[in-house]
Amino acid sequence: MEKINILIVDDRPENIIALEALLQRDDVNIISTTNPNEALRLSWEMDIAIALVDVQMPEMDGFELVEILKSNPRTKDILVIFVTAISKETKYAVKGLNTGAVDYLYKPLDPFVTSAKVDSFIQFIRNQREIKQKNIQLENYQKELIKAKEEAEQGKRAKENFLANMSHEIRTPINGIIGLSNLLETTSLTEDQKEMVKLLEISSTSLLGVINDILDLSKIEAGKFKINRSQTDIANVCNSVVNLLRIKAKEKKLELNTVLSPELPKYILADSLRLNQILMNLIGNAIKFTNDGSVTLKVEILNTKGNNIQVKFTVSDTGIGIAPQNLEKIFETFEQADEHTTAQFGGTGLGLSIVKNLAKLKGGQLEVSSEENKGSEFCFTNWYEVVKEVKEIEKPAKGILRPFNNIKILVAEDNPINKFLIVKILKDWNIETEVVENGKDAIDKLVDNDYNLILMDTFMPVMNGLEAIKLIREGYAPGKERVPVITFSAAVMESDKKVAIEAGANDVISKPFDLEILHEKITKYTATY
Repeated sequence: MEKINILIVDDRPENIIALEALLQRDDVNIISTTNPNEALRLSWEMDIAIALVDVQMPEMDGFELVEILKSNPRTKDILVIFVTAISKETKYAVKGLNTGAVDYLYKPLDPFVTSAKVDSFIQFIRNQREIKQKNIQLENYQKELIKAKEEAEQGKRAKENFLANMSHEIRTPINGIIGLSNLLETTSLTEDQKEMVKLLEISSTSLLGVINDILDLSKIEAGKFKINRSQTDIANVCNSVVNLLRIKAKEKKLELNTVLSPELPKYILADSLRLNQILMNLIGNAIKFTNDGSVTLKVEILNTKGNNIQVKFTVSDTGIGIAPQNLEKIFETFEQADEHTTAQFGGTGLGLSIVKNLAKLKGGQLEVSSEENKGSEFCFTNWYEVVKEVKEIEKPAKGILRPFNNIKILVAEDNPINKFLIVKILKDWNIETEVVENGKDAIDKLVDNDYNLILMDTFMPVMNGLEAIKLIREGYAPGKERVPVITFSAAVMESDKKVAIEAGANDVISKPFDLEILHEKITKYTATY
């Protein structure tokens, strides 16, 4: 235990000896002096906690000594107890307390009272110092927390920047591959060539799916993932997923069954896209890990409360199953049941992690039961509101994309494949096209030429698309501040789209883009400018 320093100041040595005898104990150091000036020096140099000061002394009385101590920041916190033989009148006590003393001891000293008072002040000092130490620790913890928070935020920003860049760098070439394969399909091909183009489409779509899975997880972790509920045909969602995956099941000679309860309503309020994603992952996973037998999707109503129903989606298979110790592990990001599973079946280990996060976001429950070499059963349960007043959903008719008349578009794109792809599409639509490779060239072209629309890639060398748009809106090309600009972006975060709109873009098209969406937006913006 740390010893407490007690200073005794008295001009009479015999009084000091008497006090030392009363205060002698193992947890204190007693320092004494008969000289007030010496007392000031000791207080300055040593960590004095308590000072017992005689009031009447030559040269400098106790009141004057305490005033000096209290006026100095280094000694102001010393607890002063006056020791006096003068009158106990109130005026003297008040004067001492006003000076800064905390108590009085009167001569002749009562040993019990003296010891008790000093004990209480020693305990007070210890408590004060403990609180001070705790406050210092708390401040240090606070600083560490602030530092950790800043590092976490910096790491989060770095991760988001990495994902945005990765999204752009990977999705851009995928956009080129998908676009070129679509163009190839419209040309004269042999049967072998058609088969190769089909395989090219499947491979690129599969790669795009992995990238989308990673980005979905990132958006969930960042809290930027939204659930959008709308009128949903529950049976149609289930049948569509099963039909999409039926080819994979047939390739493995598996039975793919659907069992839908006849009590299911026609429409519910649900996020059909995310429900589709959950079922695609669960059924796709079941097919992947099943070599013989069947995969079954069963949908039933567990409970009803008013206008709400609790629906249970069960995906069961006769596959390899999962060992009990690996049941929790399969839901972790980039994890599979074991190394043997990864080596034999491949995959990223993202599917079930996404399903778990989506189920949680939708307010549902995800459960799994499995037995090795016999199969697994995944159950997703959630409450849905039944839609009674059905709104007819208009489906846009897919027709021939009509050519345009007297339309001139400036394309700013640095990727050669995407540049070729966009120009080919626009020319097929009878659109006059000029192409530049960066934002600086785009705004310089705009100064000297008139365009009905600008298609601007977001990421480009020299000057990126967003910088170029800002300069256009600020009047870099006088009189053309309002020219419509649509950005092409391979980034899919909502924040990226928001930034583009804030920079002055009229709209954003994500890569890879849909030809009908591009045609629709060109029609919209060229008609209003």
